[in-house]
Amino acid sequence: MALEKKIRVIVVDDSALIRNLLTSIIDEAPDMEVVATASDPLIARERIRALDPDVITLDVEMPRMDGLEFLRRLMRLRPTPVLMISSLTQQGSEATLTALELGAIDFLSKPAHDIARRMGDYADEIRDKIRAAAAARVRAPHRFHRPADVPPPAPPLGAGAQQAMLFVGASTGGTEAIRALLSGLPATCPPILVVQHMPEHFTASFAARLNASCPMRVKEAEAGEPVRQGVAYIAPGDWHMRVQAAADGFRIELDQSDKVNRHRPSVDVLFDSAARCLGKRAIGVILTGMGRDGADGLRRMRDAGAVTFGQNEASCVVYGMPREAMKAGGVQQEWPLDALPSKIMACLYGKAEKAML
Repeated sequence: MALEKKIRVIVVDDSALIRNLLTSIIDEAPDMEVVATASDPLIARERIRALDPDVITLDVEMPRMDGLEFLRRLMRLRPTPVLMISSLTQQGSEATLTALELGAIDFLSKPAHDIARRMGDYADEIRDKIRAAAAARVRAPHRFHRPADVPPPAPPLGAGAQQAMLFVGASTGGTEAIRALLSGLPATCPPILVVQHMPEHFTASFAARLNASCPMRVKEAEAGEPVRQGVAYIAPGDWHMRVQAAADGFRIELDQSDKVNRHRPSVDVLFDSAARCLGKRAIGVILTGMGRDGADGLRRMRDAGAVTFGQNEASCVVYGMPREAMKAGGVQQEWPLDALPSKIMACLYGKAEKAML
């Protein structure tokens, strides 16, 4: 019986320590191997040409050629699944978000201190991300377009729609999927609560980028703040986010309780609160991502009367979370990413029958 083909990885990093640590972590898994390493992009270019890897890990800050410039050229000439290696800093988060816009599949955050020990703590996550990257669809950077400067006006929402709330969960590939979704919704949309699997320091930068390119206001969520129409709230990294009923409407609740499905923030935590507090007034959307976070929560939202959507396989970078939500019975309707905004608006305007066409 033939052996399963291993995932072939090239590690590109100017730090010999990081190259050695990643090589050790990857080679310990039976289904993947490092076929080459490179200390800068120019060396990497020759090894990529010669070895045609399945996945590349790429440091953001590199000598001789900036990692982002190398990624830009790679995606134009030889699209390959790339995992960016980033520092957990404000500067690192900005560069990483740019890399995701350029077509990188995901990123790995390297610790600032005690790297040798702490990288080992993330070994399972690193291997999972490499597996997801190997199975991912590489998207051209222009796949998700930015909205026009002046988005088309939307007719006023009815009283029922004004009481609605939209809940969105995503992981791998989600930063650009969320951008595409929000870009297609009007500035007057109901409140939107979003969980994207992302560490602290990154979510504030992510929210600021969305705020600059989407019709509605987008911000990182703050504990205790009321939810408002026309605002999208991004769960801060390392904090669970819930919606909570209050005397004057609804407020955001944040906490650092145990991780759920290995994540904090967790999509399930957000969706569970939507099922409990909003019931049929909620709309749930699960987008591209690996794993099954959100699958059970979306089913509970549907059981409580919410309308629920999943991103379809063809438009996902990684069809993991939507598939698991579909298997769990949580997804009522599955659509391509570019169709989701119009289907959501059809629900908000009380045109559910058109959303089902």
